[in-house]
Amino acid sequence: MNKKGFLDDSFIAQLSKQKWDEERANEWYEAQPWFVGCNYIPSTAINQLEMLQEKTFNPSRIDEELGWAEELGFNALRIFLHNLLWEENSTSFKERIEKLLTICKSHHMKVLFVLFDEMWNQNPKLGDQPEPIPGIHNSGWVASPGKKRMRKIEDFPIFQDYVQGVVSAFKKDTRILGWDIYNEPGNMGINQRSLPLVVAGISWAREVDPSQPITVGAYYFPHIPEINEICINHSDIISFHDYSKPKITLKVIENLKKYNRPLLCTEYLSRPEGNRFETQLPIFKKHGIGAFNWGLVAGKTQTIFPWDSKRDGPEPEIWFHDILHEDGNPYSKDEVEFIKSMLKNVQN
Repeated sequence: MNKKGFLDDSFIAQLSKQKWDEERANEWYEAQPWFVGCNYIPSTAINQLEMLQEKTFNPSRIDEELGWAEELGFNALRIFLHNLLWEENSTSFKERIEKLLTICKSHHMKVLFVLFDEMWNQNPKLGDQPEPIPGIHNSGWVASPGKKRMRKIEDFPIFQDYVQGVVSAFKKDTRILGWDIYNEPGNMGINQRSLPLVVAGISWAREVDPSQPITVGAYYFPHIPEINEICINHSDIISFHDYSKPKITLKVIENLKKYNRPLLCTEYLSRPEGNRFETQLPIFKKHGIGAFNWGLVAGKTQTIFPWDSKRDGPEPEIWFHDILHEDGNPYSKDEVEFIKSMLKNVQN
């Protein structure tokens, strides 16, 4: 199928019929605990490749950091995979995913895996990853697959093999919360050009028929309604990102609740903008919304700095993302105590 075929009205309509009905989605969600956790990458990795490449995969560090997350009360993680790791060696990649899931389960955490990602550097390469640029937010994060390849229909069979290979290997795995097909479609100036791969990714995952729900996050760009429409209409459970102040958060929730499906906020926390644990977690708890802040331990991603940070800037007095220093001590003791109080007995 060519790229336009994935956007054909009849194809999209047929694909929409394959999603879980409202009853199944809500019954599934009611059987779960309140999911609260973070977007996780170890402090020793600058991006998804460094986290999960064989040479730099660091299970002992991951185990240590997830122990700290467990102490906070977290029970879920959102973790980014990458197509290049599958293309390099699918067998060993699945083995590392298995090891990662084993560690997560030992800390009583389920995982929402992200398969494609539009953000930051658009030319990902395997091998040694760059060192962080001092002061720059996510200076080494890489897109998956990146602008050039996402437009190449001849690479779609490779991406199909990746999606279906990973999902089929773990389609009945109870350690997995769900599959987030594509992170922030339309970002980085790509706009609607993301849609063929978004729809293709959903259709490939649907063919595997996983036991876990499928989602694609919405509400990043209200000025591109086609993207939100695709994301919402093809998600078993609806996910969204929110870096707004509480007043806007409540409006987004009100708009999304009309779809009568479970909601997950799969990214939040921008302290200088007024989006904090103290402001957001009570809202998410009140409305029964799963929540994943960005970041756990400050490290090579440097996401304590804001998105528009300048090179060689000093450590900000108010961290943008992340919760803990590399030694496990909190950025804010008061904040950590608040998180723990909110999540007491969250497993139940």
